[in-house]
Amino acid sequence: MNAPYPSLAPPIVELHRVTRRFGATTALEDVSLTVPRGGVFGLIGGNGAGKTTLIKHVLGLLKPHAGAVRVFGLDPVEHPVGVLGRIGYLSEERDLPDWMRVNELMRYTQAFFPHWDPGYAEELREAFDLDPRAKIKSLSRGQRARCGLLAALAHRPELLVLDEPSSGLDPVVRRDILGAIIRTIADEGRTVLFSSHLLDEVERVADQVAIIHQGRILLTAPMEELKQTHRRVTLRLEQAVDAPPALVGAIACSGEGAEWTYICSGEGAQVRRAAEAIGAAVVGDDALTLDEIYVSRVQA
Repeated sequence: MNAPYPSLAPPIVELHRVTRRFGATTALEDVSLTVPRGGVFGLIGGNGAGKTTLIKHVLGLLKPHAGAVRVFGLDPVEHPVGVLGRIGYLSEERDLPDWMRVNELMRYTQAFFPHWDPGYAEELREAFDLDPRAKIKSLSRGQRARCGLLAALAHRPELLVLDEPSSGLDPVVRRDILGAIIRTIADEGRTVLFSSHLLDEVERVADQVAIIHQGRILLTAPMEELKQTHRRVTLRLEQAVDAPPALVGAIACSGEGAEWTYICSGEGAQVRRAAEAIGAAVVGDDALTLDEIYVSRVQA
């Protein structure tokens, strides 16, 4: 990247103690989140965790029942023009006007964005292999995703918001979105807020990750730090026991007798000291995938 990550500039998105309810259902509960400027920020969680509701607050489509939202330092509900003109957005639904042709959609979208770059839009159209005369209704699911991404990118937004962009897409289209496009935006000093339940994709591209579960943020950390501080550690005790001994930093545990495997949070040296404190020998120490970290956190 051109600038160090995270950026020292003011954050691009800030949520402070945001709560949002839909009738008796609490979709977001006391959520605080900061998205730094520059890089790719991954928001991960299962279906119904609150990802889309959070993103709708960022876009100013929903107003919190409690708390505050700031995007570029502005309230997106009170200042929609000052916020939305600087955001590119691709949703899972990819709700595009079926009656338009690709070139008509490009001209239509251009009218909303004063910084639309026609040359860049044409580059994207060619890169995505979109026929300018093709009607939207005739496009495949993958082509619709590419078309929506073109519309989101061509005005070179400061913030690109992708809400489950890969859902139902084939691997080639997913590679287009999550590889070249996301990295290009991030490397230009812009910011990507990327929501997904496909954790292997987030793991490949995200610089920082937040885990959301049942409307609450469980954890926020840089990706490298998250992976360095979560380990699968297998301990062997001198004698068999019926229940696993308590281990400082343990999130989950399985096993029996004299051998127990822990999912731990903490530096490797710290975990080893904790093992020594209970008289156990470390016989296995492995890094975790983001998927394994997520499962251990939501089941804790």
